[in-house]
Amino acid sequence: MRHIYADFIEQVVKPARYLGGEYLSVVKPPPGAEGGVDVRVALAFPDVYDIGMSHLGTKIIYSLLNKHPRIAAERVFAPWVDMEAELRARSLPLVSLESSTPLRDFDVVGFSLQYELTFTNVLTVLDLGGIPLRAADRGPGDPLVICGGPTASHPEPMAPFFDGCFIGEAEEELPGLLLDWVALRGEGRDRLDALAELAGRYPLYVPALYHTETDRDTGMVVVGAPKDERVPARVRRGVVAELDDYPFPSDTPVPYAEAVFDRAAVEIARGCTEGCRFCQAGMIYRPVRERSPASVVDSVVQGVEMAGYDETALTCLSTADFSCITPLVKNVMGELRRRKVSLSVSSLRAYGLNEDILDEMASMRITGLTFAPEAGTQRMRDVVNKNVTEAHIEESSARVFERGWHRLKLYFMIGLPTEEHEDVRGIVETGQRMLRIGRRHAGKKAEVTVSVSSHVPKPHTPFQWCGQDDPAQIRRKQGLLRETVRERGLKLKVHDAGTSFVEGVMARGDRRLADAVELAWRRGARFDGWDELFDLDAWLAVFAETGVNTAAYLDTRPVSARLPWDHIDVGLEDGFLLGEYRKALKSRLSPPCGKVVGQLIHHTNLADARADHRRLVCYDCGVACDLTKMRADRLDALSTLGAEDAPPPRERPARVEADGDGDEGGRRGRGTKRRGPKVSFPELPTVSYRLRYAKLGRASYLGHLDTGRMLARLFRRAEIELAYSRGFHPKPIIQFSPALSLGVPSLGELLDVSIEKPVGMSAEDVLERLRQVSPEGIEFVNAWALPEGGRRLGKLIRAYDLVIAPAPDGVAYDEARLGRLAAAFLGRERVLVARKQREIDVRALVEAVEVLDQDASARLCRALDWPQAPALLQARVTAAADGSAKPVEVARALGVWGDLDPRAVHARVARLGFPGVEPEVATSAASAELAAAPESTVTAVPAPAP
Repeated sequence: MRHIYADFIEQVVKPARYLGGEYLSVVKPPPGAEGGVDVRVALAFPDVYDIGMSHLGTKIIYSLLNKHPRIAAERVFAPWVDMEAELRARSLPLVSLESSTPLRDFDVVGFSLQYELTFTNVLTVLDLGGIPLRAADRGPGDPLVICGGPTASHPEPMAPFFDGCFIGEAEEELPGLLLDWVALRGEGRDRLDALAELAGRYPLYVPALYHTETDRDTGMVVVGAPKDERVPARVRRGVVAELDDYPFPSDTPVPYAEAVFDRAAVEIARGCTEGCRFCQAGMIYRPVRERSPASVVDSVVQGVEMAGYDETALTCLSTADFSCITPLVKNVMGELRRRKVSLSVSSLRAYGLNEDILDEMASMRITGLTFAPEAGTQRMRDVVNKNVTEAHIEESSARVFERGWHRLKLYFMIGLPTEEHEDVRGIVETGQRMLRIGRRHAGKKAEVTVSVSSHVPKPHTPFQWCGQDDPAQIRRKQGLLRETVRERGLKLKVHDAGTSFVEGVMARGDRRLADAVELAWRRGARFDGWDELFDLDAWLAVFAETGVNTAAYLDTRPVSARLPWDHIDVGLEDGFLLGEYRKALKSRLSPPCGKVVGQLIHHTNLADARADHRRLVCYDCGVACDLTKMRADRLDALSTLGAEDAPPPRERPARVEADGDGDEGGRRGRGTKRRGPKVSFPELPTVSYRLRYAKLGRASYLGHLDTGRMLARLFRRAEIELAYSRGFHPKPIIQFSPALSLGVPSLGELLDVSIEKPVGMSAEDVLERLRQVSPEGIEFVNAWALPEGGRRLGKLIRAYDLVIAPAPDGVAYDEARLGRLAAAFLGRERVLVARKQREIDVRALVEAVEVLDQDASARLCRALDWPQAPALLQARVTAAADGSAKPVEVARALGVWGDLDPRAVHARVARLGFPGVEPEVATSAASAELAAAPESTVTAVPAPAP
């Protein structure tokens, strides 16, 4: 079935963002159909596909809901501004990826709120989805609109737009809520009545069911008493007691277009023991819960094998504090090395870079490492409760550089409570000290990047009462940072002060801000977290027009004040956050909970862990932690990983010099060698194959790089071991045919690939394995084993064959008419077509033009899913190193492209293949339609005699 966006999608950036059809995406029959589900949910991520497809929470919920036989979950992402413009110009709705269903036709639309600067995108998705923006305006036929995620814990600026806000973790209770909603509506219950019922059963905040009041200390609008006796005064959060009850999914869609984090990441734990006072996630996701090593390893391996990624990651709020991280990394790396898959470990702490982990990571394809000291002086690190010292930072930096890495990135914040100028300068000074350490080991190649963001005091943290620096203060501090930079090789990056300003207003705001959000959206605010689209002046004008006193939202608040998020109960005891706030103002540390006082990282072996009977720290924060069970689980994890005894004392690696002998000038000492982390794959016998495949439908909108990335994953999914190049960044040895324009399908794409250890694997076996794991639109047709030393594609391709279905103009394009067009074209000496700022002579690049008769045309139209046509044009186009003509340019030169208006109906074009490249005898054919050679039934139009 032709996609609703097919007529224009090639005109927008990254069309694959909007088309769906990815491998492992799930399509279920709708309610009422045979085998249909009871409830359909659209999971809406209010940012672009590239970011949303990397979000672990969306993956978890998508897999969870689609495993339920009565629920269908589909995805939708905020369209980029070019796509939004096209949809509005054509009066088309925003539809889901899986079934192209408009959002208004779903039972529930659930938004993931991760960041305040996506608020305006929520309104874009609702409006384009045909759903009234405000909950009060929705009627019986409209879907339930809810949100979840960390920002749902302080939702007041968006409260009028949501029917409900799901608080906390969704795995245990969200499926029941969705089914109950549909059941209640099926009983004919009024919308608010049904919502009140749900609010009494689930961790669901329904803004319309609460009174509001004005806090006398701040003038803020706060949430008061419930309007319905079924609704709780404070909304509890959902918590998953055992993460292993919900294994991290390995069956989520594999993105067509490249995602921001394009890898198989696995959440290994939830919550954090460290208690950083600025960190909202560390407060609202308590207690710390770890997945078992067996569950983590299974998720990693299954994710790699099912999706075909060549990189995976272990991730949580602080991987260094995962209780068995060192033996776990060793175990996981053992599984990944033989699959030629690299591993990254995110959210490292300055003290978490122990030598065992670094040695394992040194064998991976990683060019540098990142960790977050957060503050530039020890006093400020104590204020934020970072539990990191200068010695830790220096030691970890030295360990990184002495193993051959030459890039280090450090994250810091400015605008923290009690910050002085020396604290700001200390950020750059810390980076410069680490750079000098790097130069002792890596010489001039050493690079240190200091990335500095602006602190936004978030709700439900000890800093929720703190004031936030305004943009002018932030810019002054950023100027101080720049003035302090003295070392070449130190890169300084700072966050935009304006975006932090708007983020702070929204994060600390009340319900009155909803009018400002809507007005900003109506005036064009979109993707406010993107520097290229954010407009601070526009937001300031909106705030002024709607009467928003931004200073009131950013100022320090009395600890006696009621806050706009107090009605959300995240599980913390009254007084805990205030106690931490008062400690911060006195620059006092709180040791991490769940550890022994003074312990940085957990024991890496059973011998040490069993011998340590000291008490674990607990602050009675309100979250019930079972410390006895915590200790027992850690012993079980070490036992599972076989980490019985302490490793023998390590020899410190000899200092490695890269471009210098340790002096600041970086002069090289005689006889020194540069060592770098290098990936080493064993050299094994290889066999090369040439494969022909069709690229149709949605897949035709994949760019060349995305296509190459996707095809490499197919081989891994098919358990076909690719041969790799050598060096630090080994790449699969694959060569592709020339790139296709977006939206142009093909029946004859080619690739050459080298495969390791293909014992007993024939070309037919390769073909069948790939067919089993190919996504919609990729159809493998033929495979041939290539002789050793044979010429590769780049040396063989000299031309390509193109088929064209002319744009309709009211007169039939039969064989006779197309024959006259072809003859006229071939009879001309030159045919110029514009290409950007110049013209190209298409006639010089077209070797022949032929007319396909009705039978051949019918066969090709079926294969390409085109409307039937009485005849088609086929052209042979030169594809040489010095130039070629694009399919659209050939159609324009022939005069059959249609109107140049990008919104007009245009000719259809497709590539058929590359003459003279394929061996004469094919191993097999995928189908008669795809494998048939159109040359056998053509009416030739000879070129006129000179």
